[in-house]
Amino acid sequence: MVITEVRIKLMEDHNENERLQAFCSVTFDNAFVVRDLKIIEGTKGSFVAMPSRKLTDRCLQCGCKNHLRARFCNQCGHKLDEDRATRDADGRAKLHADIAHPINSACRQVIQSALLKAYQEERERSKQPGYVSNYEDFEAPYEDTYTQMIGELNVGSRNEYRSHPAHGPRGNHAGRPNEVARSTVSRQEEGSGGFGAGIL
Repeated sequence: MVITEVRIKLMEDHNENERLQAFCSVTFDNAFVVRDLKIIEGTKGSFVAMPSRKLTDRCLQCGCKNHLRARFCNQCGHKLDEDRATRDADGRAKLHADIAHPINSACRQVIQSALLKAYQEERERSKQPGYVSNYEDFEAPYEDTYTQMIGELNVGSRNEYRSHPAHGPRGNHAGRPNEVARSTVSRQEEGSGGFGAGIL
């Protein structure tokens, strides 16, 4: 697997207390992209943080999900235990979980080196007049790319991949009401010999 593209979105320099230096995206083999990696200034230099999501738990009173830093339930207002997050070996509360991450240190080093190098190059590029970040250029017509990819997969293959149509109300497939109605009637006409026979 080869890193084929790195894109960087620099953060503004006016906030001296801000440790977040840049957002990044990394593309592997011109086929798979991971976005929202972060370059953060640490005590020993810059490092790459993987994309993550906030961890939540459920209110004991109403069952609503709340972030682990929440002091009160967003749904019912019930007071939550502020020390309910699990802690790592250093005693720090675990508030986020990685969405995508390398599973060994060698892979992490390859990704981090590529991103930090691209970050330094982007900082130099940002000093040029008329600089524009290319990080937001991902808003490409994905549907066309997807349709083309499905077509390429079908060439010389017995597998048939197709785009799935949108769902209508209550999960029915849009544009196929008669077919859905026919299949429902045919299942009802089958009587007790179908799926679930003998349950009641």
